Amino acid sequence: MIVRPVRSADLPALIDLARSTGTGLTTLPANEERLAHRVGWAEKTFRGQAERADADYLFVLEDDAGRVVGISAVAGAVGLREPWYNYRVGLTVSASQELHIHRQVPTLFLANDLTGNSELCSLFLHAEHRTGLNGRLLSKARFLFIAEFRELFGDKVIAEMRGMSDAEGRSPFWESLGRHFFKMEFSQADYLTGVGNKAFIAELMPKFPLYTCFLSEDARAVIGRVHPDTEPALAMLKAEGFSYQGYVDIFDAGPAIEAETAKIRAVRDSQNLVLAIGTPGDDAAPFLMHNRKREDCRITAAPARLAAGTLVVDPQTAKRLQLSAGDQVRAVPLSARG
Repeated sequence: MIVRPVRSADLPALIDLARSTGTGLTTLPANEERLAHRVGWAEKTFRGQAERADADYLFVLEDDAGRVVGISAVAGAVGLREPWYNYRVGLTVSASQELHIHRQVPTLFLANDLTGNSELCSLFLHAEHRTGLNGRLLSKARFLFIAEFRELFGDKVIAEMRGMSDAEGRSPFWESLGRHFFKMEFSQADYLTGVGNKAFIAELMPKFPLYTCFLSEDARAVIGRVHPDTEPALAMLKAEGFSYQGYVDIFDAGPAIEAETAKIRAVRDSQNLVLAIGTPGDDAAPFLMHNRKREDCRITAAPARLAAGTLVVDPQTAKRLQLSAGDQVRAVPLSARG
């Protein structure tokens, strides 16, 4: 498996992937026109023809037979063209000494605090390929690209995690809040945000602080919680240094997690090494490897052995990276060592 930049020829495979995602992946809508536009824009981005405010680094996971089985992306910056909204979960304190009352009421404040950060988005892996190293490769490949081209990204990286919804795609948070302002199902609002209408919808949301005690018990219970299907992705990002700092999505209340770019494990610990081709050994740990190219970027994960500034990989791994012995490679252990 390799991770590489998306190409126009990938469009049919992307449409198939989008149709299989279900509710929740708003940045990969099953809309051919929108996807075609996004792919074209991503190609411009990798060629260096987009400003950071518009940059969309869209990657695909490709197997050795050339089939596209997954997708992931990094946005150069959020909120620099249109407002980027989250709710910040805070407290409102009400107190009266005379009445012996002191109340702390959890409150949602509409905020644009995450503006200008880079965003991890559009992560999806076909169900038949959620095995082995594939999921970690698809997600973490983005960190090696960020490490190699640090100047293209913000000082922080954020990720909005999918919030709670039931088997029919109903969100308790939306039912208790958003539905009062829009006469539509959550799945429809979810789709509209994916095709570029999030700022428009957000403008119609209430601007004043919202006391969570006015929400339903079910809605309060899901604030800052991820969908069960998203828990492995959340755990993986936490292991890389991401944390929840009290920001949630305005529609489903899923958590927005964040990390300082320079402190993300795979960014901080990655090294530029010389590639050597040989036998890594039976006990070789899996490494994440990037060929250090931008438009012709190729990233893979495979067993490798680190030795005196060189990284020893087998011939198949070098072939996937399209590198030869003596070439430069950026690499990092695939997972943090205990």
